[in-house]
Amino acid sequence: MKAPKISLVTKFSFVILLIFGVCFVATAVIAQHLLENEARQEALENARLLMDSSTAASLYTVEQIVPLLENQLKYKFLPQSIPFYASTENLNALRRTNPDYSYKEAMLNPMNPRDRASEWEEEVIVQLRDHPSAGGEFVGERESAAGPALYIARPIIVSDKTCLECHSKASEAPKTMVEAYGPDNGYNWKLNEVLGAQIVSIPMSAPQARAHKILVNFMVSILVVFALVYIALNVMVRVLVTRRLIALSRSADEVSMGKLDGEAIDIRGQDELSGLAQSFERMRSSLAKALKMLEK
Repeated sequence: MKAPKISLVTKFSFVILLIFGVCFVATAVIAQHLLENEARQEALENARLLMDSSTAASLYTVEQIVPLLENQLKYKFLPQSIPFYASTENLNALRRTNPDYSYKEAMLNPMNPRDRASEWEEEVIVQLRDHPSAGGEFVGERESAAGPALYIARPIIVSDKTCLECHSKASEAPKTMVEAYGPDNGYNWKLNEVLGAQIVSIPMSAPQARAHKILVNFMVSILVVFALVYIALNVMVRVLVTRRLIALSRSADEVSMGKLDGEAIDIRGQDELSGLAQSFERMRSSLAKALKMLEK
């Protein structure tokens, strides 16, 4: 049984589609990888910005708020004078409009119970304590109520001896502070020891959604461009190649059956097919002359 004839345009279209399919999949994989990395970097930059904001709030409290409250602190303990309290309240104000963001100065032995580290936060603190050469920052991912979240942690280290005036022993701490928080927690801190970690957690859902939207729009744009190019190439092949080859094939069939006075082929142009048509016309003309000579 004779195999079905497959046209040149069909073969050409199949090859183009195959090449495009491979390139499309490769492009999608690479673009997704790049966009996911970009989403991660965006989340990291936002987390670092929040971390720096909390640090700035702490410095502002130490440098400008505490001196104004010195006289009042002799008679009443004010949590607003504590840098940790200031930075936490600053980020809590932000969370009113961004509830999925979180900030905590997690401590292994905090004075304020709300600062006590959870189980996963304790693991982060241990990581920072056991690997102090990791650039002073630990980046990780975890599952939260809002989905996957990226977090940055920086160690909390007491490097100023004045901090130990309140946190070395309960008997040496200000009475107003002991009355507010009790004598059991937040003491026995040591100088230059990792006591906790500043932890900022950023949800990945928003940047991932933006990255997915960009990927979809990008791939749809590629599909549209390919469709236009594919149509243009097919039209070009049919007009410049297939139609002329069909004319040459038809003329060749006529010559093979002895019909030498058929319709002339269009030989205009300077490309390879025009050269082939010109050669074929010369051959047909030569055959016609040769047959006339034989008839004589």
